[in-house]
Amino acid sequence: MLTADQALAFLAAAMLITISPGPDNLMVLGFGMARGRARGIAFGLGCAFGCLSHTVLAALGISGLIAASPLAFGALRIAGGLYLVWMGIGALRSGGGAKAVALDGPDVPLPRLFARGLVANAINPKVALFFLSFLPQFVVAQRGDVPWQTAQLGLIFTLQAAFLFGLLGFFAGSIGAWLNRRPRAGLWLDRAAGMVFVGLGLKLIWGR
Repeated sequence: MLTADQALAFLAAAMLITISPGPDNLMVLGFGMARGRARGIAFGLGCAFGCLSHTVLAALGISGLIAASPLAFGALRIAGGLYLVWMGIGALRSGGGAKAVALDGPDVPLPRLFARGLVANAINPKVALFFLSFLPQFVVAQRGDVPWQTAQLGLIFTLQAAFLFGLLGFFAGSIGAWLNRRPRAGLWLDRAAGMVFVGLGLKLIWGR
């Protein structure tokens, strides 16, 4: 079981990392502005809970095996990048505003958006490597039960990410609602969101 000091120190570091500008923040922000408050929150929560898969991998040590295999890591990186590019193309093809069909359209069910965010995070190998390198720094090996400590830290990270991404989606949706009342603004909003997704996907594919 984590000590109070151990959990609080990790929580502070995790929150600083989560609020720092990064791919997940950009995706949640862009999606919330383009598709509204509820959809931004759903997608953000999906991204946050995608961290649970990386927590399991880190606790079991599988992430280390993936990192040690250039072929496995490369395949996962390309798959994640292509997924983001596909989402971005959907946004770029949108007509903007209330009639837009970006990322499956304005009427896509919230559970599906949650699943989209979940997959986008879960298949990102850079997040897996981050968990592999970040979580062990707060594990007290002398106390034993390292996998259980790692799992608890991953759960804390997931819950704080869900809270912060939910807030980001909420306020991004408010901005998007205001902009979408202006058709041309909504159109360019979709274009901007699409470019963010495509850019992040291409960076993941060709990044080292």
